[in-house]
Amino acid sequence: MDILKPDFDLFKKKYKLGKRQILYTSLAADVHTPVSSLIKLEKESYTFLFESVEKGSQKGRYSVIGLKPDLIWECRNNNCKVTDKTLKKNYYENNISPLNSLRNLIKSNKLKIPNQIPSISSGLFGYMGYEMIQYFEKVILSKKNNLELPDSIFIRPSMTLVFDNVNDKLFITRTVFPNGKDPVQSFNKAKKDIVNLTKKINKPLSRNSLELQSFKKGIDVFKDVKSNTNYKDFKNMVEKAKKLIYEGEIFQVVLSRIFKKKIKNKPLSIYRALRHLNPSPYLFYMSFKDFTIVGSSPEILIKLDDKKVTIRPIAGTRKRGVNKNEDDKLKNDLLNDSKEISEHLMLLDLGRNDISRVSQPGTVKVTDKMYIEYFSHVMHIVSNIEAKLKDKNDSTDVLFSGFPAGTVTGAPKIRAIQIIEQLEKSRRNVYAGSVGYISNNGDVNTCIALRTALIKNNYIYVQAGAGIVADSKPKNEFKETENKALAILTACAYANNFK
Repeated sequence: MDILKPDFDLFKKKYKLGKRQILYTSLAADVHTPVSSLIKLEKESYTFLFESVEKGSQKGRYSVIGLKPDLIWECRNNNCKVTDKTLKKNYYENNISPLNSLRNLIKSNKLKIPNQIPSISSGLFGYMGYEMIQYFEKVILSKKNNLELPDSIFIRPSMTLVFDNVNDKLFITRTVFPNGKDPVQSFNKAKKDIVNLTKKINKPLSRNSLELQSFKKGIDVFKDVKSNTNYKDFKNMVEKAKKLIYEGEIFQVVLSRIFKKKIKNKPLSIYRALRHLNPSPYLFYMSFKDFTIVGSSPEILIKLDDKKVTIRPIAGTRKRGVNKNEDDKLKNDLLNDSKEISEHLMLLDLGRNDISRVSQPGTVKVTDKMYIEYFSHVMHIVSNIEAKLKDKNDSTDVLFSGFPAGTVTGAPKIRAIQIIEQLEKSRRNVYAGSVGYISNNGDVNTCIALRTALIKNNYIYVQAGAGIVADSKPKNEFKETENKALAILTACAYANNFK
């Protein structure tokens, strides 16, 4: 292990001033990977892994594992519960909105991160379920929460492992709060925690964890899968939506359905299969008290990086071809499909409107327009929008400005949400919400919860939708929901390969 930083003298000085600070060390990461480390830590509850693969094959620079949270923020039914282990107490914030409760938490979480470690080393990590929209917009969502999930959870890990995939370095961090104890005692406790975590990840893996079995072709991934909406019911939903479009209520709406399957494999095995089969810009594994979320989302919800705000709408889908020639034909077909193009342009405009709510006038720019991006089972039309944050706005404003995305609701957004509530059979929960983090320096990076599975009580739940416009064909849209669920269900079928 490298030397612990900062040294004790500097630590002691800040500690006596009552400042929260981060102790850290660094290791060579050539013998450690995010997944191998997580396998050794998976028994810890409230543990997560965030990874990234860009453009189908290039690893994002940083991957982060978080564990041992010292704070958990949880929202249910418009009430926010905070479990603060540093204060050794739980408390409810019933007199303020969830938005302002989260805003206060983000403000209180500000911390100067040492320049030598990545900003992702410390912050708030978690998800906001789709139903969070009812707490800051005038919509009523009344479907029963049968799975009894929180509307949102953010955790603040006291320890993180951050993998720098460019420089082959691993940072192990421990956040220390001045708690009245002797600084020597606090310093030594943090040092001991870092040493123990280093020992854990240095342990060898079992042979089973290392072996990758061959993938069998021809498996029916929809075997034993049940859906809450059959074709007849989905067709009826589409026809009702089209009627509302013809009547001028909306231009487009995204209708979804749930796929459910009993499973025997561990959630981490499903995640390992998913990242192998469907590498994406946002890969995530989050283990909470009694449920787990795994996903491989292609789409930014919203990102804030040093005052630069980014939204990246994805709309327009085709399945992948069996070879490059078929891929090219499908790509050309997609880019010449008037229905897909009009839908994308509509959602591009909606994205511009969302980002302009928190951006300085005249700074909103479309930097990439309607290019094709390829994933394991589908290809999409993608655009990119950037702007500069207004001085009066903060991380919380950014977090909620584009939530939920127009690409998973429709246009106009609020009316589309009302129609989704009217037509769909079940709560969306995590689906179409967001997953990501707010770092301690105020940066935000969130994705839309797509290609995402919820795992609870040995069942996996996958939700997928299709954008309905005036000339939509129910059969095609029904098939699109299957294509979008395919990555997760395939990973579920192949999880036996990852013991």
